[in-house]
Amino acid sequence: MAQPGSAPRLGKLYLVPAPLDFGCEQQTPLADVMPLATLQVAARLEHWVCENAKTLRACLKRVNELQPLSHQLQALQIQELPREVHKKGDHSGNFDARPLLAPALQGHDMGLVSEAGMPAVADPGSSVVRAAHDLGLAVLPLVGPVSLLLALAASGLNGQNFAFVGYLPQDAAQRTSRIRELESLALKTGQTQLFIETPYRNAVLLQALLQALQPGTRLAVSSGLTLASAATRSQSVKQWRQHGGGPDNQTPAVFAIGR
Repeated sequence: MAQPGSAPRLGKLYLVPAPLDFGCEQQTPLADVMPLATLQVAARLEHWVCENAKTLRACLKRVNELQPLSHQLQALQIQELPREVHKKGDHSGNFDARPLLAPALQGHDMGLVSEAGMPAVADPGSSVVRAAHDLGLAVLPLVGPVSLLLALAASGLNGQNFAFVGYLPQDAAQRTSRIRELESLALKTGQTQLFIETPYRNAVLLQALLQALQPGTRLAVSSGLTLASAATRSQSVKQWRQHGGGPDNQTPAVFAIGR
């Protein structure tokens, strides 16, 4: 309890990574991808901000098998980000997330989690992190899987200069134009270009890449990262065209191009 005249204790915002197997038929043993310290923090938190409460509860059930939760699932205080935030992105500054952090202003530590990987990295949450800083709250990212960095490390492409550009356009003509724009940047500067797609469009995106890219451009695709079926293939576009293959339409994948 705060002493009279002293500033009230503020809670911390923990960025809690989630396993990368969301939506996959197989699951990775949680102990293989999340260290004990991360599990311990997740297990004690009562207040959460997330994309989907059902997904969060399912994840915390897995945490509970390794590190007993301090609170019953039914007793957790869970707030979901508005649908438009995780559909359109929350990095523009148009969404005020400060009301979501009211428990932290009352002294409660809070967790921010997305469907998979690190929240606010290729996922919603940046508005909550930004609001925490604006409110003077400590922001503490926890250790866990981040698909973009795993894919970059496994690609053989430039890891000293890279950019994540999100999703490419769905319109075929616009997608081709964007692919060639990114390729030109990669070949000119050496900057690796990373992007993702929803799994059911993996094959469509791969085909678009093989049609639009130059034969000598290197294309790397990582799929099923952290799963038993994890695979990364990094070859020139010419070799991709010769050998065929690629990720299936059920498994999350990260695509990268460079030189």
